[in-house]
Amino acid sequence: MRIYAASYLLPISSPPIEGGALAVKDGRIVAVGKVHELRAQFSAPVTDLHESVIMPGMVNAHTHLELTHFPAWKVRKELDYLPKRYVEWIQQVVKIKRALEPGELEHSAREGMRMCVESGTTAVGDILSDLSLVPLYRDTALTGRLFLEAIGHDPLLCDTVVARMEATLANLQGGLLPGLSPHTPHTVSAKLFRCLQDLSGKLGAPKAVHLSETAAEAAFMHDSTGDIAELLYPMAHWEQYLPHPMRTTSTRYLDELGVLDAATLAVHAVHVTPNDVSILKERGVSVVLCPRSNDRLFVGCAPHKLLKEAGLPLAVGTDSLASNDSLSLWDELRFLQQVAPGVFSSQELLAMATMGGARALRIDAETGSLQTGKRADFQVLGGCNVDAGAGIEATVLARGRLEQVYLAGVPLQ
Repeated sequence: MRIYAASYLLPISSPPIEGGALAVKDGRIVAVGKVHELRAQFSAPVTDLHESVIMPGMVNAHTHLELTHFPAWKVRKELDYLPKRYVEWIQQVVKIKRALEPGELEHSAREGMRMCVESGTTAVGDILSDLSLVPLYRDTALTGRLFLEAIGHDPLLCDTVVARMEATLANLQGGLLPGLSPHTPHTVSAKLFRCLQDLSGKLGAPKAVHLSETAAEAAFMHDSTGDIAELLYPMAHWEQYLPHPMRTTSTRYLDELGVLDAATLAVHAVHVTPNDVSILKERGVSVVLCPRSNDRLFVGCAPHKLLKEAGLPLAVGTDSLASNDSLSLWDELRFLQQVAPGVFSSQELLAMATMGGARALRIDAETGSLQTGKRADFQVLGGCNVDAGAGIEATVLARGRLEQVYLAGVPLQ
């Protein structure tokens, strides 16, 4: 057993503790409190992290680690530009991925895991399109969910896709739990959505859906026009699956399919309507905000105030380095402060990036806050001397400097 003491402890699930400490044994938190209380309770060595703050590791609720090397791949293919239209960006991603050499996605995913931990993230909701990479996650120190991605409209392939995903998830080893990711309402058939919904219930696995990310998606779901119909469907040879105008939204469409529930993560939610938000709230859906990705892909800004006031469970994700410039949730939170000024308090932002993400991923019994019985996944931040009148959470967000990360009580080397 060892006790870790700091100037402040931020459990997230309860108020900050000045002069707080954690007692850790066998990778688990066995006690949380004032350092003098833990010293009296346990005969254990104390690691005194002077002038520091201890808080839970970040939970990145949405990312695509297999795309971590995407910026380098763009340069190599002489495609180092960022399209200003979402569908053109999708075309660029597909074109680059198709040209990769064997092993490149593997190295990219491993680098993504490393970058997550080094930026204070200890749990992820990672979307994986290449099922052959699943064994890579066996040895990662990260926890969280591995969401296997499904895309397609061919009804003849539905059973094959679902069977392969079920078999792959049945053999999943390591710290990441099973998840499913029907890509979007316009890239996954109704039949495949329903099959994945059934598999979600069978495995107890949550589903992550890119929802209402773009104005192009909103146009397509309303009248089957725009870039998705004119560029994306022909590229994928889906012309025969182009629907008649549906006069709906992505949220209403999925709700009518019966696939929205408390096991659903709605990622992005940039172009949701007030009625959509009411449906998401009623169904118990969690929303994952990815503000920097939305900004870099020119798709707009999520209605943060509307989502918060509706009481939707909120989490935060970085998306991938194909649409972002770091995998740091610290960077994400600070950007969110800028684009949604005054909407979220510092306490709410830190909670969204820790406990909120853990709840969305359904791993909050294990991580996301510093509580007895949970894994000892925590980060240590320096540079957090509190100014008069300022709260410790605001200080951490403004000036916190990541100094160390512990996974199951083991410091990052």
